[in-house]
Amino acid sequence: MGENGLVRRIGVVVAALLAVAIVGGAVFSFVTIRRSFPDTTGEVQISALGADVTVKRDGKGIPQIYADTPEDLFLAQGYVHAQDRFFEMDYRRHLTAGRLAELFGKDALDTDKYVRTLGWRRVAQRELALLDDETLRLVNAYARGVNAYIDSRSGSELSLEYAVLGLTGPGYTPEPWTAVDSLAWIKAMAWDLSGNMSDEVDRVLSTAKLTTDQVEELYPEYPNDHATIVADDGTSGPARVAPSDAGLARVAVERLTSAQDAAEALPALLGTGDGIGSNSWVVSGDRTATGEPILANDPHLAPSMPGVWYQVGLHCRTVGDECPYDVAGFSFSGLPGVVVGHTAEVAWGVTTMYADVADLYLEKVTGDTYEYGGEQVPLETREETFEVADGEPETITVRSTRHGPILSDLDDTARDVGAADQDTTGRGDYAVALRWTALDPKPTIKAVFALGRMQDWDDFRAAAKLFTVPSQNLVYADVEGNIGYQAPGTIPIRAKGDGRWPAPGWDPAYEWTGSVPFDELPSVYNPDEGFVVTANNKVIGDGYRHELGADTSAGYRSERLRDLLEGAGDLTVEDMSRIQNDTYNANAARLVPRLLDVALESSYYRQGQATLERWDLMQDADSPGAAYFNAVWRNLLARTFHDELPKDQWPDGGERWYSVLDTILDRPGNHWWDDVTTPGVRESRDEILAGAMRDARDELTMIQSRSPGEWRWGTMHTLELVNPTLGTSGPSIVESLFNRGPYRIGGGGGIVDATSWDAREGYEVTAAPSMRMIVDLDDLDRSRWIQLAGNSGHAFHDHYVDQQETWAKGETLPWAFGEDAVDDATDDTLTLVAP
Repeated sequence: MGENGLVRRIGVVVAALLAVAIVGGAVFSFVTIRRSFPDTTGEVQISALGADVTVKRDGKGIPQIYADTPEDLFLAQGYVHAQDRFFEMDYRRHLTAGRLAELFGKDALDTDKYVRTLGWRRVAQRELALLDDETLRLVNAYARGVNAYIDSRSGSELSLEYAVLGLTGPGYTPEPWTAVDSLAWIKAMAWDLSGNMSDEVDRVLSTAKLTTDQVEELYPEYPNDHATIVADDGTSGPARVAPSDAGLARVAVERLTSAQDAAEALPALLGTGDGIGSNSWVVSGDRTATGEPILANDPHLAPSMPGVWYQVGLHCRTVGDECPYDVAGFSFSGLPGVVVGHTAEVAWGVTTMYADVADLYLEKVTGDTYEYGGEQVPLETREETFEVADGEPETITVRSTRHGPILSDLDDTARDVGAADQDTTGRGDYAVALRWTALDPKPTIKAVFALGRMQDWDDFRAAAKLFTVPSQNLVYADVEGNIGYQAPGTIPIRAKGDGRWPAPGWDPAYEWTGSVPFDELPSVYNPDEGFVVTANNKVIGDGYRHELGADTSAGYRSERLRDLLEGAGDLTVEDMSRIQNDTYNANAARLVPRLLDVALESSYYRQGQATLERWDLMQDADSPGAAYFNAVWRNLLARTFHDELPKDQWPDGGERWYSVLDTILDRPGNHWWDDVTTPGVRESRDEILAGAMRDARDELTMIQSRSPGEWRWGTMHTLELVNPTLGTSGPSIVESLFNRGPYRIGGGGGIVDATSWDAREGYEVTAAPSMRMIVDLDDLDRSRWIQLAGNSGHAFHDHYVDQQETWAKGETLPWAFGEDAVDDATDDTLTLVAP
């Protein structure tokens, strides 16, 4: 059960009690709603501080924190995070510890079982022991700051969510925050941003109805005419590897279905699927009006309420060896430091690299042993017990092989199925185990602190070397005029296979033999073309000696960005903002000419088709052409692929499917065009295209208007910001307290303004630019930033959703960094007073 079921058990009770409370005017009054709002002015005494700390908030509630020591600085960050976002932090730590059922009851058990099986918190606990003394001091200082805020407050004084949950029983008292709570969040982040495992599962599940050759057609290689991030020497590198045994892939289907069902129970904290990614680019001073670099970044993540990011500045009053931090940008509540942003000398941006850092192994299990290298090896086992709100505790046994935890055990019937349903190879009973780099303890938190201390390229590469998981493309610029790129992360080297299909776990030939040495990972410094573009596209060409991952974005966004930057000069911050909001649809540029060549039989359908003749290929919210094209696209995918693919593998319509259609569009007799449900009839490409246009015309007539001139893309392409817990409880009276929207917006999947949608579900936004930042290295105070919602996690607070309207217009906010600029922007000042 996914996040939609997390609070179903309490939803009805909450709604009934809430209705009574509202009628009586006793609970959800003005006072109750504001009870958890933090104090942002005056003085607060904190015994753990060594000296006073100043917190200056601007008109959007964004804090700039000033302290004398790193310990005081990060303690204050923990305090401020807890002021604005503690319920989000508490929810995240319950999720990453597999303890949601303690809050939400049995409906959360599937999620908890999956997380405990993966062992996120167990790994975080092991990483704590690997921290150097300085890092340990800082994460502990952050925890002390969180606890300084929550210690003296009840649940309802921390967040409105606790007040709602309190209607069902006694008040909730949060546990003290710990360093492990922070480290475990990095595992959740790594999980959401490691997309290859889902592709690996999907490939196998597709073999339930398709041959492996047909499946390969649906995962095309990276287009030859799309640029990589870093060039190579053009020699031959690793080739694609077919599954070692097609029969083995079919055997895995039943077991992987179990694993996938369990995975879908896990709420997407950052998001999952084709739309999850980012744009980030940097241009050198040779291309800017100021003669200094400009760096831009906009990560595309699942929309939520509150938004995933928290804007903050962290400043040592005197910057030096004893206190080296002067950094501002976007942080995660619950995690100390700044994840994306700039120091006084260096700016950096991130995009998902889609490195292949996880492999599925099919294991032959007999009783309490599994086969490896011709011998039976004991399974590792541990018990996990779950406390359940208003229910009895439940215990499961987690089994692991040398490769990792067995995911297929998460289905209660998996082992019974394996015993009863022998496969055609006669090899026995199978289970599916996961090997994932994030389950090997390597504390990425050290990289976060190192990023905040950077002064030059060497510091940047040193920080990148510590960035073990998740693997992210890192883009660089500095005030000396340099630009660059570095691929970081722990990326396995495989003795055999390329990680795209499950491997036979019993064969030692398929082991990992190490990881790619950092100095061999792709990097570029001051490239000749004067810019670096990353948009989840392929990192480096086929001449590169190592396999980094085959399931990157197809490069449609990166090509558009390159088109907009190549030949450009005198670029400004305003130009970069316009580029971030570009809505050109490259998929439409390829497909529309074919659609216009198809003859339609009636004027009614030709009226819809005619919107494409007048369309500029831009997907603005008010565009009739964008509305019609996307409806055509969705229906085209359904007519072309639904007849042959398993339902859970129907196309989501993202960039990969742009490439799939591109490979068959010029082949009118290709087998995919034929509808296999019509025996004796072989449909052609133009018949399918015509049918999709008729379907789109009928659909838009039904949901919008008979007149094509009144169609609007934003009417169907809407964004809703949903609280991941009480915002999905079912009763609208509860959901309305926390959710905001829907909002009409433009953009789309595979577009620079990447507001993705899922063709299997509808046109609503599933991922969006969660923030936008533009850093001007000539004058940092001319930089701009924005996030999707607001900095506060408190429903009805002034800063809960006060950035959304500006974001939706494609605009940004001033980003004060220097002390004078911060003072000019300050509305509220809070002093944290040392004893």
